[in-house]
Order: sequence, then structure tokens, then C-alpha cells
Amino acid sequence: MKAAKIISFLLMFSLFANLWVTPTASATDLGKDIAFNAELKAIAAKTYKFYQDHTDPKTGMTYDETRYTAEGKKDATHTSPTNIGMYMMSTVSAQQLGIITKNEAVKRIQVTLNTVEKLEKWNGLFYNWYNTNDGSIKKDWGQFISQVDNGWLSAGLIVVGQAYDELNPQTSKIVENMNYTTLYDPEVGQFRGGYDVAQGKLTDHHYGLFNTEPRVTSYISIGKGDVPSDHWWKMYRTMPKEWDWQGQIPEGETHEYDGVSVFEGHYEYNGVKFVPSWGGSMFESLMPGIVLKEKDLGKNALGLNNKRHVELQQAFAREKGYPAWGFSPAATPDGYSEFAATPLGTSGYKDGATVTAHASFLALDYDPEAVRTNIKALKELNTYSKYGFYDSVNVETGEIAKAYLALDQGMIMVSIANYLKDGVIRDYFHQDPIGKKPEELLKKEVFSIQ
Repeated sequence: MKAAKIISFLLMFSLFANLWVTPTASATDLGKDIAFNAELKAIAAKTYKFYQDHTDPKTGMTYDETRYTAEGKKDATHTSPTNIGMYMMSTVSAQQLGIITKNEAVKRIQVTLNTVEKLEKWNGLFYNWYNTNDGSIKKDWGQFISQVDNGWLSAGLIVVGQAYDELNPQTSKIVENMNYTTLYDPEVGQFRGGYDVAQGKLTDHHYGLFNTEPRVTSYISIGKGDVPSDHWWKMYRTMPKEWDWQGQIPEGETHEYDGVSVFEGHYEYNGVKFVPSWGGSMFESLMPGIVLKEKDLGKNALGLNNKRHVELQQAFAREKGYPAWGFSPAATPDGYSEFAATPLGTSGYKDGATVTAHASFLALDYDPEAVRTNIKALKELNTYSKYGFYDSVNVETGEIAKAYLALDQGMIMVSIANYLKDGVIRDYFHQDPIGKKPEELLKKEVFSIQ
């Protein structure tokens, strides 16, 4: 009996000794994680306050942007399908993070859905701009049906339908009625950019490049059955070698997927291989990953490539001597412009020494420590204010675009929710048959960047 007690005591001592001795380093890391997680949640609370204060309570539609100038605060009281989708996903994110209750989330989204059902549409697809006060089309900005913007609205509806069962019949019906076949060119196997209703014609250009944000619409359209799955393989990973106008002449080989020959090309920057986006911006590469499980399922293709773009955006900033990184289209002090890590693009946008916070948050799943450091740098540049981060800052002049964009606030909200809640928004998206059905397309591809 005495021996048993001694053995028991020694085992307990050993256990406590191990707990005491071994985790010193990991305890420090845990402390850092707790502090960082708390910081992210605080950022999310401020970011969602933008939506609470700038969404019309009658229509549930968020203003496109709010801007602070010498003349005062100015709200852009129109919105887009992307903004509507991002508001809904941000509201789900806010509930998941404990910023609002489920009851408030459902009430807010219900108002939005009731408006969305009544909006004027074309083949079930939505116009690019609506007035937030009454949902009328903003006709002075044209009557355009955008492939990519409709895709983000579909994504938001799919997430909401899985997050809240009581809204599922409503969201599913809207998504089902969104007929993407009307924008698809079966001869080329690619989507047109959109349709001009006033002119009665599709755009001349196709969305041909794979590593750009319209791939989310491609994925959804395949999941719905509106377009064939071989569309996925008929987009360009890089442009063909003979197209010598592009940023680099790509290297790589041709591989066959589902009977389609795909040129698996790549570029190189700083000795690192990657598949380029069109302009070299962060949201082209990483925005689809806020709903698509590219990191988990596309380990040899999109997931790996997203990681490379995060790494190379940082390398580009270091090479330029910038104090912060994160290059993506964003507000400027007097408008909006495209910014990028130029070498990462097929036809690269300028960098303009301008960084935007949303580009950094999109990278959370790939390099959280670098994001943490970058958040600190952005705060030191005085970009953090009432509704989270102002949209952009010129890191050479220190000039800040004191604007909040519904699109960019949404990318920040959903990225934080996915990071803190183990990919919750992606999980909701992939629970839906539309999100689940094409998963094999993500899994089977191997980029030439291993």
C-alpha cells in the first residue's frame, strides 16, 4: 500500500514537473497568441461598427464607402452585389466572434434578403449599382451585369443559408435563379466579364486568367451546374509562352486534367516560383480563399500559390524599403486605384508605395506572425481609427486615404473570423452542395511551383 502511494506520488510529481519545466517557450507563444487574438477581435468590433453605422436600416444595404475630407464626412449611398455579399458574410462573422447575437444577425440579414428579392435583375443576376435608400438601379452609372460581383453575392447567400437554417429557403431560391449560363462563352470555355443591358451586349473580353478573383464565380457556377466542370481547366494558369507581351515568359509543362490540356506555367521572383495574377495584387490571389478551401484542399496548387504570394508581397516591400506591406486595389485620398507588387502580375499594376490593410488580413491563414508585425506598422502610420483601418496609406509620404470601403471592411471581417474560428465561413460555404460538389477540382491540380 505504502509502495503504491509512493509510486502515485512520483507519477504526480513527474507530471507537474513536466508541466512546469517544458512549456516556458510555448507559454510565451500562448501569451502572444492570446494577445494577438484579442487584438484581432478588437479590430473586428471596430470594423463591424462601420456596417452598423452605414447600412440603411430600411433596406439592409451598406453604403459603398464613407470618406473623411477637409469638408467633412461623406457617405456614398449606393452599393453593389459584392458589397451586399460582404455585408452578409461580415454579419455572420460578427456573430461568430461574439460581437452581435444570433438574433441580431438574423434580423439584419432578413432585412437585406427581403430587399434583394425585390431588386431589379437580369436573368436572375444583379445590376452593378443600386441606391441604398430604396434599392433602385443607379442608372447614371450604367446598367452593367458583372460576373465577379454576382459571384460574391452568391457566395454571401450560400454562407448565410448554411449559417442560419431559417434563411436557407430564401437564400437558396435567389442563388438558384442566378443564371450564370447567360455570361458564359461555351466556344472558349470562359466567362465574359459581364453584360451591358443598355447596349444589349456582352463584354468583348473574357475572364481568361485563373489566379484572379472571378474564379469564385467560376467555382459557384460549376457547383450550381450552370457551366461544365471543364471550364475550370480552360482558364490560363499563365498566358501561353508565345504571348510575349506578358510580365515574364513563363516556364512549365502541359498536363491533362479531365481530358483538357492545361499549360501549368509559372513565373519567378527572387528565385521563388509562383503562378501570377493579372495585376499582382493581393485580393486577386487571396480573396477567393475567404470562402474556398484553397489552403486545405489545394495544397499543391492554389493553397501553395497563395502562400507564395504572401511571401513575395513581403519580399517586394523589403526590396523597396517600405515599412509595411500589402498591395491591392484601394481607396486613394481622392478616388480609387489599383496597387500591387508589380512583378507578381501578368500585366502588373503599379505599386505607388501604397499599402492597404485588407491585403494584410487576407494573409492571416498563411503568415499570422508577419500580419501581426504589419498591423503594428500600419497603426504606427496612424491608419487606425473609429471604424478600424483607413483604407490605404502611402508609405513614402505618409498620406492616408481616410476612407472605409464596404468591400475592404468585409475582407478584413471575414479573414479575422476564419482565422479565429478555424475557417468557419469557408466551412459554411462548403457545407452547401454548391460549395461541396466541385471540391475535387481544388484537390487534383498540381502547379509547377513545387
